[in-house]
Amino acid sequence: MNRYLTRWLCLLLAALPFGCARSPYADTNKVYKQQVKAYAKSLRTPLAPVYIDSVPALHWWAGTTNFNMRKPNYVIIHHTAQNSCEQTLRTFTMPRTQVSAHYVICRDGVVHQMLNDYLRAWHGGVAKWGGLTDINSSSIGIELDNNGFEPFDSLQVRSLLILLDTLKHRYNIPAANFIGHGDIAPGRKVDPSAYFPWQRLAEKGFGLWYGDTSLVTLPENFNHLQALRIVGYNVKDSSAAIAAFKRHFVPADSTTGTLLSEGEQKILYSLMEQSE
Repeated sequence: MNRYLTRWLCLLLAALPFGCARSPYADTNKVYKQQVKAYAKSLRTPLAPVYIDSVPALHWWAGTTNFNMRKPNYVIIHHTAQNSCEQTLRTFTMPRTQVSAHYVICRDGVVHQMLNDYLRAWHGGVAKWGGLTDINSSSIGIELDNNGFEPFDSLQVRSLLILLDTLKHRYNIPAANFIGHGDIAPGRKVDPSAYFPWQRLAEKGFGLWYGDTSLVTLPENFNHLQALRIVGYNVKDSSAAIAAFKRHFVPADSTTGTLLSEGEQKILYSLMEQSE
């Protein structure tokens, strides 16, 4: 290309967000593309026959035409527990950290997609929700730039709501399947913190919430641990499960121990009825 034309194009592109500048993640982007190509090559490879003693071996295979790509059915929301978007992007592009997410949303609302939705990010870790133990294989991980000790920025929440709406409609994700890292890993994780606006999300269709609990009548001998299990919590550590429930649904009481008041039990009962 003519060097004058190239210079003109760069001047024109300078008005765009990224201009002609080299991406600071060009090297890791290259590795990303290489890994995707390797997976694609693996998928193109014909299936090998399964050899079993005393059973005739086949020298052909029958590829079914009835399949599609796996799709995510959960969204797990995190806070980064770091001090900037840049720090988190670096963390998620270093092989030694072994952690990642599909999306990172900065405080100013900028959304970074770091991984194709159909690929498996390493964001959930050792976790459980209901009978699901391999959370990473069926979920999308979203990280919000927040250190865990401050409210979430309004621009950030606005971008999150738009992204969640896109994902919900793209993959037909049920409202109940928008949950937090602390919900699936009680006792190990606390994100997103008690500052996170779960009620606002639920009002938009992302996650469960409850109505007027003054209208709720608790059944006799209400078993709160069984109710927590029905909602989805792992109650192996009952204290951690109760703390996680409070942090999500009763954030004002999230630091006052692991007992449930009558009002909190009514909230739990209401959520249990929605989950059954």
